[in-house]
Amino acid sequence: MTNRRRTVLAAIGAGAALAGCLGGVRGGDGGDSRAGGDGNGDDGGDEDAETLGTHPASRGLDDQPSLGEADAPATVVAFEDPSCPTCRKFERGAGARLREGPVADGRLRFVVRTYPIIYPWGEPATQALEATYARDADAFWGLFDHYFAQQGSFDGENVLPRTRDWLADNTDLDADEVVADARTEAYDDAVQADLDAGEAAGANRTPTLFLFSDGTYRTRASGSVSYETVALALEL
Repeated sequence: MTNRRRTVLAAIGAGAALAGCLGGVRGGDGGDSRAGGDGNGDDGGDEDAETLGTHPASRGLDDQPSLGEADAPATVVAFEDPSCPTCRKFERGAGARLREGPVADGRLRFVVRTYPIIYPWGEPATQALEATYARDADAFWGLFDHYFAQQGSFDGENVLPRTRDWLADNTDLDADEVVADARTEAYDDAVQADLDAGEAAGANRTPTLFLFSDGTYRTRASGSVSYETVALALEL
């Protein structure tokens, strides 16, 4: 881990509230949303950055993995850690509903920014995700889902060998090459870009979702985010 990343994680840990998965500690199931839903809200980030084009969460947005139409009327920018249990709960519930509904019918663009701040195995997993995305976006989404589906089986020792096995069995990529890039952090600039964007936007837990409608920033939702919270805020 670079010195810069240590600084980012220290800042996140120092400012974290008790909701969602917190940097450096075991995650809970608390909620946080300005739009109502699962818990009491607190907004973050730059109060003057009120558009999709200027908000810190959306820096370099076109380089990020996304699902849905680029010109969809609503956008979710989600900071998620593959090792975060609360992110898993979101992905298996609200995230799946969003993709099957508003994303599929063109109303919503869903953007993921990987944000490894919880358990140590999330860091090499994120490096593997970036190395995969650089080669094949569909393979990225498959691996992203695999990490959540099998989350309890990963640790710092086995995450890359298991990643190699999954890629070899489920994609046409050179799995050894992807894992070699993950080990050497060949795509660390992409990982760091997400960490920097999350820190600048005030994402001090995972998942944290930044919600935009018609190009305007509406609110953020963190922790155990429900489908209804997102749908209400974005009028989906």
